[in-house]
Amino acid sequence: MASLLRAAATLGLFPRRGYCSRGAQLSVPWCPWDSVGGNAEGELSKGFVEALKAVVGSSHVSTAAAHREQHGHDESMHRCQPPDVVVWPQNVEQVSRLAALCYSQGLPIIPFGTGTGLEGGVCAVQGGVCINLTHMDRILKLNPEDFSVVVEPGVTRKALNTYLRDSGLWFPVDPGADASLCGMVATGASGTNAVRYGTMRDNVLNLEVVLPGGRLLHTAGLGRHFRKSAAGYNLTGLFVGSEGTLGLITAATLRLHPVPEATVAATCAFPSVQAAVDTTVHILQAAVPVARIEFLDEVMMDACNRHSQLNCPVAPTLFLEFHGSEQALAEQIQRAEEIAGHNGASLFSWAKEAEERRRLWAARHSAWYAALALRPGCKGYSTDVCVPISRLPEILVQTKEDLKASGLTGTIVGHVGDGNFHCILLVDPEDTEEVRRVMAFGEQLGRRALALHGTCTGEHGIGLGKQQLLQEEVGAVGMETMRQLKAMLDPQGLMNPGKVL
Repeated sequence: MASLLRAAATLGLFPRRGYCSRGAQLSVPWCPWDSVGGNAEGELSKGFVEALKAVVGSSHVSTAAAHREQHGHDESMHRCQPPDVVVWPQNVEQVSRLAALCYSQGLPIIPFGTGTGLEGGVCAVQGGVCINLTHMDRILKLNPEDFSVVVEPGVTRKALNTYLRDSGLWFPVDPGADASLCGMVATGASGTNAVRYGTMRDNVLNLEVVLPGGRLLHTAGLGRHFRKSAAGYNLTGLFVGSEGTLGLITAATLRLHPVPEATVAATCAFPSVQAAVDTTVHILQAAVPVARIEFLDEVMMDACNRHSQLNCPVAPTLFLEFHGSEQALAEQIQRAEEIAGHNGASLFSWAKEAEERRRLWAARHSAWYAALALRPGCKGYSTDVCVPISRLPEILVQTKEDLKASGLTGTIVGHVGDGNFHCILLVDPEDTEEVRRVMAFGEQLGRRALALHGTCTGEHGIGLGKQQLLQEEVGAVGMETMRQLKAMLDPQGLMNPGKVL
């Protein structure tokens, strides 16, 4: 028990205080931490705070406890001490100057977007400077003929699609929360449309990145937005999913897609988890070009009914959506109904009107909050694994059995068209035994996914919570290669320290 509780503390599942000792490594004219009185919390010196204000202006720097606390956590259970200061730059030049200033003084740098992550990626485990990029929220350039757009880090996916509304184009990657697009790049985000349109890895063409010392990198070359290239190493891919540990993403060139001519959504209830997931596999094997296919178990479906005022059967359920021409949709719908019926589906309900579809998908995107409402006052802990499609029925059925056996309150929901799903577990963080069981469940699920040749995270990232599972996934040589890349780009280890590696 003691070792498990220590592990929980290491992962940040319990609130803790205390900063690392940082001043000894510095050899500078003035120390950025105020050492007067041996302050254990490592408050920044007035001189350093003034230096930050000289870069971005006094109104864009805060050491207020409320701002620091707000920027010390995301939507996960992971809780750490807040950063020492929060800074809001207005442009890439300021970001570059901030990075150079922090790096010259040996101060950790933590990039921050909307704070909607689920693995503690923004936690300031060593204090330092949180750089909030949300004030950089311009859409810099739209190339409609080339199906691409350049955005600053503060632009959210909803804001981009509102901007694109009259262009006939849209950006389909939708992780649920209205996340910032460059934050989605940093975490390698996915979402309900990924089965047809891909994840962020498939939709990023170029990145502007401020490296730890302040230098500016364009990963595919300045201004370039080609669809494919065989020119050298894939630097763009290196930074997608890097979780802020290699640099600060200050602009992204994204791939856009034509708005489909017609769209139809549906819900379909099944007698069992096995039947629902078998239907998913059969639809994909039949090459039905489904745009979205989401699974919700009966507990999640009941929670969504209550939270979003739906009236769906309380049963394992698929949410589906098809994009295309009217003629193509008719064929897709017929084929999907045949496959679902063969697996015992009942109550196939189609939603053709835009408002009806929006209501249905709003309920799916609110699944996190619907699950939290099952146990008011508790915290949510979301697992995230992905397996080859052929192994999806096996792992989902076993996970459902494990969830029942654990005695935990939880739901299953997922982007099953990609083999990716989540368990949302409700836990009282003050109940150490319950926390232990949640941790054990998450580790068991991650290792089961690895045993089936899958991954410990399909879209949430590693952050604080899955570092051991990452090591088991990629092996010793993989980890050493990652560490070498990190050391080359960030030799002082100041970019979002304590995450991933």
